[in-house]
Amino acid sequence: MKRLVPVEPASALIDKRIKELADWRGKTLARVREIIHEADPEIIEEWKWRGTPVWSHGGIVSTGETYKNVVKMTFAKGAALQDPASLFNSSLDGNVRRAIDIHESDKVDEAALKDLIRAAVALNLKGKSKPKPRRASSKRAD
Repeated sequence: MKRLVPVEPASALIDKRIKELADWRGKTLARVREIIHEADPEIIEEWKWRGTPVWSHGGIVSTGETYKNVVKMTFAKGAALQDPASLFNSSLDGNVRRAIDIHESDKVDEAALKDLIRAAVALNLKGKSKPKPRRASSKRAD
């Protein structure tokens, strides 16, 4: 009989990642996480793709990847979002995603980031509320 190993909640795994980083990337990821929750208190934290923090509400809003020189927020539907503050600075050629690369010395425009997060959530929820198109009936009225 196989024993089931309890799985840690995503929030605990994200906490661990922040602690493991123990440098500017951990602090930046922690602050990004706070901003996301401030922008949308109903956001859900997930842990996907073997170790990527993901924030969702009605679908994926953003991921929070960490690399040697950057903390990257990738917005799943970023290409469909208005970005008046020009926060997106990476993955600009794609048809769907857009990303924000945050470097060690960067100052994040928190108000603009909150607006972008709220817009991403609204876009996800708009997509969820669409009624499914009805198929035309093949019956003919004679």
